[in-house]
Amino acid sequence: MHQLNFPDPPAGAVGWFCVRTQPKHEHLAAASLRQNFKIEVFLPRVRFRRPTRQGPAWVTEALFANYLFARFELAACLRQVQHARGVRGLVRFGNRWPTVPEQSIAELRAAFGNDELRVINNEFTAGEVVEIKGGAFHGLEALVTRAFPAKQRVAVLLDFLGRQTAVELAEEQLVKTGGSAARWEIGC
Repeated sequence: MHQLNFPDPPAGAVGWFCVRTQPKHEHLAAASLRQNFKIEVFLPRVRFRRPTRQGPAWVTEALFANYLFARFELAACLRQVQHARGVRGLVRFGNRWPTVPEQSIAELRAAFGNDELRVINNEFTAGEVVEIKGGAFHGLEALVTRAFPAKQRVAVLLDFLGRQTAVELAEEQLVKTGGSAARWEIGC
């Protein structure tokens, strides 16, 4: 069996490490590392609407559940990081702690901005092309004709069995594709 080999960072070198957190405690671990140990942390998060019994609610979650990135000198800070509030440990392979390339962190930061937050807006607008996930029409593309946000429903136009058919579906069954609406001929 092939064994992975991750070189140890040179003594005194600072690098980005992947920190494993306790479930749903990413924000607590990030705050602890920042405040108590003055360690640079990057915790990319997403904010989106989730259906609940009381209706849709906005939630914020870590992009990588149970993980965050921290930049520090391994030899000097390993013990502190491992025992910080909300932290389970560092990602490692045997006795090796791999670093995350600076370029990867830079690209994520560029996508998420200074707030480390990206809002995912699931609101659909007329003219968008979507793909249906689940149900009898799974995998088919459709064109949004109207959205009913209060009902969490979307009216779409399907090209089904050689005929365009209007259907109303739940928002969670649709995924934006960014495809072109050019092939759809809407006759009113």
